[in-house]
Amino acid sequence: MSKGFEDLLKKVAECSRKKVAVAVAEDEPVLEAVKEAKEQGIADAILVGDESKIKEIAAKLNMDLSDYEVINETDHNQAALTAVGLVHNGKADMYMKGLIDTKNFLKSVLDKEVGLRTGKPLSHVCVFEVKGIDHLLFLTDVAFMTYPTLEDKVAIIENTVAVCHACGIAEPKVAPIAAVEVVNPKMPCTVDAAELTKMNDEGKITGCIVDGPLSMDMAIDKEAASHKGGSDRKIAGDADVLLFPDIHAGNLVYKTLTHLCEVKNGNILTGTAAPVILTSRSDTCEAKLNSIALAAVVAEALKRQK
Repeated sequence: MSKGFEDLLKKVAECSRKKVAVAVAEDEPVLEAVKEAKEQGIADAILVGDESKIKEIAAKLNMDLSDYEVINETDHNQAALTAVGLVHNGKADMYMKGLIDTKNFLKSVLDKEVGLRTGKPLSHVCVFEVKGIDHLLFLTDVAFMTYPTLEDKVAIIENTVAVCHACGIAEPKVAPIAAVEVVNPKMPCTVDAAELTKMNDEGKITGCIVDGPLSMDMAIDKEAASHKGGSDRKIAGDADVLLFPDIHAGNLVYKTLTHLCEVKNGNILTGTAAPVILTSRSDTCEAKLNSIALAAVVAEALKRQK
């Protein structure tokens, strides 16, 4: 089981060598992460974008482009379609966003001819290594689904549990988070949480343990769970997955962790035919590298399912 990104990187070493296709690759932080990923044996890359600009950035990074396949395409939208097509056709294992706006990048993911749609809802999962917590913490959805319905939350759980399994967590504990740990009809997210728990008990949601609603402290702090009388709950301060009621709650927690706490993190878009690395411009090189590593582990799991 991966308890941190060091464990996850060891897991990558057990996988066959992966290849990432980068859309609009003339982006210095992305190229820096791609270079590091290759040097650490995590993944090779195909760089699709403006070749002259890629060369200029590569020179600045002392990056030898003879080690990479570079496809010259100056139009951003066409570069994205070319890059995602490489993954669609099995020539690459993962798809990564470069210097292209998120809206057009996602259009390429959903393209009917060369995209990575599966018919399932897409969702975003962030994986955190947080100082003081002895296991990886999976946050979802903090960046893609805005106001998920109960049906959406089932899909988010299924997508995230698949990532947990790929990381070696056999039966992840999923905590639907709310402000309180009891059902309150005036707080719809608590009603959803109870229904998700019931669906898990009835075998309609499998491969994990679901227990909600749970307040944040009861989900991640064993002492708090004990003080609140949560010892009889299926999750008592040891949640693996934090399922947020909406994008506001998830995004606020994500940014609080990244800016105020000592963490390592990586994130991917799930529900796609292959892992999609959708990082923010403000993410560090380390976060981008961790995202590539996470995607490589998930790509290996998807390969073994075929």
